[in-house]
Amino acid sequence: MHIAPYDNANKPIVDVDNACVPLNYFNIVKLKKGEAFEYQVPGYETCIVPATGSVDVNVEGVSYAKLGNRGFDVWDGEPEGVYVPVGAKVTIVCVSDETETFIAGAKYDKVLEPFDVRAAELDLVQYGSDDTKTHRKIKHILGQKHHGKVGRLLVSELFTVGQGGWSGFPSHKHDTDRLPDETRHDETYNFRFRPNHGSGVQMLQREDNKPGDAYHIVDGSTICLDKGYHPCAVLPGYEMYYFTILGGLSQRSLIQYFQPTHAYQIETIPGIKDMVAKFK
Repeated sequence: MHIAPYDNANKPIVDVDNACVPLNYFNIVKLKKGEAFEYQVPGYETCIVPATGSVDVNVEGVSYAKLGNRGFDVWDGEPEGVYVPVGAKVTIVCVSDETETFIAGAKYDKVLEPFDVRAAELDLVQYGSDDTKTHRKIKHILGQKHHGKVGRLLVSELFTVGQGGWSGFPSHKHDTDRLPDETRHDETYNFRFRPNHGSGVQMLQREDNKPGDAYHIVDGSTICLDKGYHPCAVLPGYEMYYFTILGGLSQRSLIQYFQPTHAYQIETIPGIKDMVAKFK
């Protein structure tokens, strides 16, 4: 499902029990200096990540000051995040001139402890190559480093490296729990482009080697992925970013099933096995 950019007025873009991705939650909150936003999401653990600007975060009386250090866009510095336990009451206050803040969530049934993730604690991965048109950088905010502290939620930022190219290739899916080959993880993306009039395409192929669907994605597009193989690409001359939310049905660690038609290309893309190992 493609959700075109719109003014969501700080209300969830992907709310609880969404028909397409019931394991995910996603909101974008825009504030000016001194403005506050409060939220509480029963049944979902969440993660607060400023896309731009800085915020103070209070989680049930536990405070995290000046989260986020980016300026104009998501390319301007490193991400930071705060993990919020299931159903906790949260207050976010903008302490920069303005902020655009992502709130990512996954369905979960246990209450854990809050914590923050600063720039020095990110789990960084770079893989692919210019030759294979698959060169990209991943910044895991809630990744492998925090596996024992989070229930079902994985949160990352993915960047194309250079101008033009593919992400999510070789094509893969994760829509069915059938261990040890695959896990069910609902996935939600929010895309940005540099320059911001750039665009790309999100493919979705339900069956191997059969025709599928394609969505024209622009700056601010949200994609919800319920099932199927789902590579995406950016136009030549532009850079692409996407904020990634993964929510697991039965476990946090993601097991991707690579499309049989293209699976042999795992051996042609540098570093892809290390990338797969980091989604834990």
